[in-house]
Amino acid sequence: MTRVLRVATRGSELARRQAALAVSGLAVTPELVVVSTSGDVNADVPIHAMGGTGVFVKEVQEAVLDGRADVAVHSAKDLPAIPVPGLLLAAIPERGDPRDALVGSTLAALPTGALVASGSVRRRAQLAGLRPDLRFDELRGNVPTRLDKAAAYDAIVVAAVAVDRLGRGDRAAERLDPRVMLPQVAQGALAIECREDDGDIRSLLSEVDDTAAHSAVVAERAFLAELGGGCNLPCGALAHTTVDGRITIDALLATLDGRIVLRASADGDDPVAVGTAVARQLLDDHGGDTLLEESA
Repeated sequence: MTRVLRVATRGSELARRQAALAVSGLAVTPELVVVSTSGDVNADVPIHAMGGTGVFVKEVQEAVLDGRADVAVHSAKDLPAIPVPGLLLAAIPERGDPRDALVGSTLAALPTGALVASGSVRRRAQLAGLRPDLRFDELRGNVPTRLDKAAAYDAIVVAAVAVDRLGRGDRAAERLDPRVMLPQVAQGALAIECREDDGDIRSLLSEVDDTAAHSAVVAERAFLAELGGGCNLPCGALAHTTVDGRITIDALLATLDGRIVLRASADGDDPVAVGTAVARQLLDDHGGDTLLEESA
């Protein structure tokens, strides 16, 4: 008899698909435990106004901690950099496309003064840095809702992986090269958490853990952790694991208006050390500390 694995997840179409995808390589029957998060309930409030990272995960994590579920599946970009006591980031399956995508127009085809919608200060700051003529509008809601609203703007910005997983990748007019727009930390990756003391589940989840993707995500999360929980400026990072096991990472820190965009790179053997090092470069060597002080 196939084992039943209780999987905590948000209730959106994308979240349900991702929950099923994350455990699809296991010999289990997934039983979804659907949880409503504060980010879902307050759908009209900008994410940064609710505190940013973490608004889509807390209640899902609580379902695992209190025993209602065996594991939690998240978009890894939604996880705060600091782990929750009692939970373990047990697996990162194979990563999807980490890039951001424009829907409605390519970047080059956007007319002067075009109106672009996104709820992400990171996306808006980088686009403003590239195109100071652009205007921006807030956009929240699940991905199908945002796609339905795209016609009201010259373009909207979404995660490429989101439209891919919904079977709507053809809506992407352009997938932005990370040299143009660095993605959010851990974008494109799925994260599976379990209770730290649940050895059986930890062993089970190791079967779907992609070590290269896991190392890259650990490096990016270490970058975010080193910036500190008080960082309210746009930031992004993307790491890769090379064939010989080394980690390379590109990262940025920017002002909200995109007038200042700081970039740095690092590489090494230890993902935590690499992520920490690139954050220190931005903060200590490129003026990031000053930006944080001025934004406080």
